[in-house]
Amino acid sequence: MNTLQVTSREFREKQKSFFDLADAGKEIIIRRKNKAYLLTSIEEDDFKLSPEALKRIELARQQYRKGEVTVCDTVEAAIAHLNSL
Repeated sequence: MNTLQVTSREFREKQKSFFDLADAGKEIIIRRKNKAYLLTSIEEDDFKLSPEALKRIELARQQYRKGEVTVCDTVEAAIAHLNSL
């Protein structure tokens, strides 16, 4: 895979071009101050979940369908719920 390095300014100015290059298989390293970030395309099969994770997701979906969930409408309500656990 080809790699291209750009500054954050270059990335901002030509985002579409860099996304197109990533879609074509290039890795784009974006440098900002003393850090670097990687832009690369990913495919759906790049995310393989374990059988256990898939079971837990399905259980969560079932609980949601049954209404076995806690709804928090505000940040404060979410924090209060998390603190109660």
